[in-house]
Amino acid sequence: MNQLDLKERHAVVTGGATGLGFAIAERILSSGGRVTLWDIDVPGLERASKALVAGQQGADVKTVNTVQVNVASYDSVVSATQQTLALDKGGVDILINSAGITGPNTKVWDYPDDAWRAVMDVNVNGLFYCCKELSKHMRTRAFGRIVNIASVAGKDGNPNASAYSASKAAVIGLTKSLGKELADTGVRVNCVTPAAVKTAIFDQMSAEHIQFMLSKIPMGRFGLPAEVAALVCWLCTEDCSFSTGAVFDLSGGRATY
Repeated sequence: MNQLDLKERHAVVTGGATGLGFAIAERILSSGGRVTLWDIDVPGLERASKALVAGQQGADVKTVNTVQVNVASYDSVVSATQQTLALDKGGVDILINSAGITGPNTKVWDYPDDAWRAVMDVNVNGLFYCCKELSKHMRTRAFGRIVNIASVAGKDGNPNASAYSASKAAVIGLTKSLGKELADTGVRVNCVTPAAVKTAIFDQMSAEHIQFMLSKIPMGRFGLPAEVAALVCWLCTEDCSFSTGAVFDLSGGRATY
C-alpha cells in the first residue's frame, strides 16, 4: 500500500459506519489523519469506531470520534457540525460524502413517490447540506478537501434505478459547481464515480440488478472498497492541488467518457 500524507488532517466521513465510508476512514487513519464518523446508525458507529482503532496496529490512534446525524435533515447536519468542532478543536480539513441509499429496483412508471423522495433526500439534499456547512468552515481556514461519492450510474443511467442514477448525476453536477465556486480558495472539490463495489449496499438491490451491473464491467469483477479508498484519499492530500470540480472514474473499464 502506498503511503499517503494526511498527517494533522481531520476528516469527516458521512456514512462512515459501514461500506465505502468505513474503508475510506480506515485509509485516512493509516495515512496519519484523524477521523470523525457521521452516520444515523448509533450501534454501527460504535462498532466501526472500535474496529478502526483496533485495526490501526502500530499507529497512534487512540480514538475515532462519532456523531449521529441524519444527513437528510439540515438541522441535524448543522448540529453535527457543531458537535464535531467541539470534539476536535483542530477544525475540519476534509469532508467525504459517502452516505447514500439505492432505492428500489423498478421501472420509472412503477417507482414509488416516497422512495424517490427518500433517495433524493439522502443522496442529494444530504450531500448539499454537508457541503454547505463544511465548505463555509473550510473557506475560513484557506484549506479543504471535499470528495463526493457519486457513481458511474450518474453518467450512464442504470435501468431500474432511476432515482439512484438521477441522484448521482446531481452529485456530479453539484461537485462541478462547488469546485468552480471555490477554485480561487485553498479548497478543492472532486467526486469519484465507482462502478459496483460489493458492500452492504448490495443488500438494498435485487439479485438481477447486481448481475446487470457486473455484466457492464469489462474487468469482469466488482470493485474493492480499498481501491475506492486509495483514490479518495489521494484526492484529500496536498498533492491534489490542480484538480477541482473533476470526476474520477473507478469503473473497471465501464466508463467511456
